[in-house]
Amino acid sequence: MRFQVRDRLLGFGEDYWIEDERGDKAFLVDGKAMRLRDTFELKDTRGRVLIDIHQKMLAIRDTMVIERDGQALATIKRKRLSLLRNHYRVSLADGSELDVSGKILDREFAVEYDGELLAVVSRRWLHVRETYGVDIVRDDADPALLIAVAVCVIHLAEKERDD
Repeated sequence: MRFQVRDRLLGFGEDYWIEDERGDKAFLVDGKAMRLRDTFELKDTRGRVLIDIHQKMLAIRDTMVIERDGQALATIKRKRLSLLRNHYRVSLADGSELDVSGKILDREFAVEYDGELLAVVSRRWLHVRETYGVDIVRDDADPALLIAVAVCVIHLAEKERDD
């Protein structure tokens, strides 16, 4: 299952659509401006909030929290620093972890669970400028969660670059 994401150019507070492989709108990333912390909502095409994403306050390292129906689903933070690749750890509520690694700012990275590929984020197979794709590899994976992970990781990497 592939999704196409147009990079937001102005930062948080801007809304943008994520389209499926047919070009139909699938999810809306609704950036919430004028908040003390960076906040996003991932909505379906009817405007129903599927996932809430917000920056965790009072954390040593920048951390994003993903919630579904008011319950914490995942916490994302930088794992370690490498010269060529960025690594982020996604700690899921059930105690398991996802590993995100690659060239985040170039939109070329992978999301893995226990060494198994779940999703690939890439600009390579798209010809539209300022656009990247999220290719969900496993049929049983949660597309909303993996898209939220991609949004968070890119947001954290851009914020780190700007600081």
